[in-house]
Amino acid sequence: MNDSSTIWRPSGEYLKSRVAHFATQHQIDVEDWRALIQKSTNDIEWFWNSFLTYAQMQWSTPYHTLLDQSKGLPWVDWFIGGSTNIAYNCLEWHVDSEDLTSNANLRSKENLSRTKVGMQHLAVIWENESGESKHLTYGEVNLISGKTAALLTQLGVRSGDAVGIYMPMVPEVLAVLFACFKIGAVAVPVFSGFGADALAKRMQDAQAKVIFTADGGRRRGKLLEIKKDVDLMRDSVPSLKHVVVLKYCGNKIDWFEAKQGVSDLWFDDSVKGLSPLPAQYDFPAEHPCLYLYTSGTTGKPKGTIHTHAGAMAQIVKELGLVFDVQKADRFFWLTDIGWMMGPWEIIGVTYWGGTVVLYDGAPDYPVPDKLWQLVDKYQVNTLGISPTAIRVLKGEGDHLISKHDLSSLKYLGSVGEPWDYESYMWYFNKIGNGRCPVVNISGGTELIGCLLTPLPTMPLHACSLGSKGLAMDVDVYDEAGNSLVNSIGHLVLKKPAPSLTRGFLGDKQRYLDTYFARFKNIWYHGDWAKQTEEDYWYLYGRSDDTIKISGKRIGPGEIESVLIEHSSIREAAAIGIPDKTKGEVLVCFVVLNRDISPSADLKQEIIKHVATKCGATTRPKKVYFVSALPKTRSGKIVRGAIRKKYLGENIVDVSSIENPEALQDILQDIKT
Repeated sequence: MNDSSTIWRPSGEYLKSRVAHFATQHQIDVEDWRALIQKSTNDIEWFWNSFLTYAQMQWSTPYHTLLDQSKGLPWVDWFIGGSTNIAYNCLEWHVDSEDLTSNANLRSKENLSRTKVGMQHLAVIWENESGESKHLTYGEVNLISGKTAALLTQLGVRSGDAVGIYMPMVPEVLAVLFACFKIGAVAVPVFSGFGADALAKRMQDAQAKVIFTADGGRRRGKLLEIKKDVDLMRDSVPSLKHVVVLKYCGNKIDWFEAKQGVSDLWFDDSVKGLSPLPAQYDFPAEHPCLYLYTSGTTGKPKGTIHTHAGAMAQIVKELGLVFDVQKADRFFWLTDIGWMMGPWEIIGVTYWGGTVVLYDGAPDYPVPDKLWQLVDKYQVNTLGISPTAIRVLKGEGDHLISKHDLSSLKYLGSVGEPWDYESYMWYFNKIGNGRCPVVNISGGTELIGCLLTPLPTMPLHACSLGSKGLAMDVDVYDEAGNSLVNSIGHLVLKKPAPSLTRGFLGDKQRYLDTYFARFKNIWYHGDWAKQTEEDYWYLYGRSDDTIKISGKRIGPGEIESVLIEHSSIREAAAIGIPDKTKGEVLVCFVVLNRDISPSADLKQEIIKHVATKCGATTRPKKVYFVSALPKTRSGKIVRGAIRKKYLGENIVDVSSIENPEALQDILQDIKT
């Protein structure tokens, strides 16, 4: 899966990036990335105090103590005595005419790490599958979010109340998100592809008072009647009082007046004429800003709790030091507001004064090169995507890329799952032309940030995640809690980070059982990882996905990487099924390239390929040719659902799956 040779070395502007500037400020050699990471993980207090000063985070009341660890790692309090607001830092600071950087230390040219961009600077560029587009400036986003904040207040929403966001990826999501932050409400973004039952569980758990939605959405040209999902669940959420509806698709919807219980309001009509509210700037640092729900396909969803100062600190670090977002940059991550990466990119890019590019649609629709069109059209500087999406786009052919100018790209982002070597190198060579680093990051909803990240100043190895994130003291443990080097083990975090969830909403014990039961006072993340002697890191999938064949543990991602190396295969999924002799055996599902026909000989060739590459014990029992693999909208293959369907077990919830019909198709493909 990984190649230990260096494929990219930083030079030129990468050695003048913000992380290089920060290192120089602290007498660390720009190219000695290991020294910076080591210093930041050895002394997290030095890092966070130094970085937040450098980043000019604005506080209405400065914190007097960085953190309090007296209750142990699960319950660390951060920024004691401090108060701040995300919306102020990301919007109002940029458009406020008052000079808030009067501190002599911050005014010096050498220390001024960010500058106000003003009201007319572009905050967001948006387009959808139909080609409709909209551009909004910082002033316009601040105005509409202020009016939306006034609407929320008018509807009885107060500090600490939850507000649902069940919307397509439209510019108005910025207005709603920042409106919540302005008044201290807690935003609860939910993927708009979820069904009514999944939405209801999250709104019930969060006790949402208001939910924002749209009359409909579109995906691959099909109308998604998302307002119907809200209508189906509205009576099952006792706390819900109002549904605010954006006119987007123009489809016919049912309408509910106040006398019918939970009332409907049109978004545009409701904010018209309202005076915008400014951000309330005195919320304690630990005031919640987001409830983000993990996206599993079974079981009760877990509501993670994120705070104004904690989430902002982590996100600002990553967008500022890892992706080097500058005010002239255009940053485009293919995501949804319901996934962690949606709020992450919006908060981080606007904090640094850049422009967020949003796309509401599939990356290969209505034409297979839609994504490359967008990069070219909007001169995108950072593109973020999942490995699965790249594998799909790779299968469309290289000829589509040459039609577009991708020279604006400076960083290629990646998140979500392990890479296979061929797809990674295709992304690096074909999309980045071998000149852009692949910033392969990994973290999770539970920390709205990353445990592992490359830096612009470090060389890259194929498929690597670089190294430890700055001030993220991660390690690899064996079952007994011993540190490992050059061996696969459990990814853990040994010191606190400001963005770690403050428990699970309404279920503290489940939080402790999930992350702290395996190793005492150590965060167990649930990923298989390996660190090399040179301090390069690799991931091998979720530890709960592990397949155990004749006593040997192997991650499905490792098998899938090998499958995709075969020239006939476009996508692959591997599962383990019970076997009396071996404990488990492999069953593989593959999508062939367009010009390849399935055959019995090809099936045997693939089986032999896996056995040769991974060892005879991993020889697949079955290989099935399928037309498609079921995935979430963020591009993750839902192996758990495939396994349940294959074994004839009940799948509790398919609402997170974008193409649930693929599960039924798999059954048909197996029968034939």
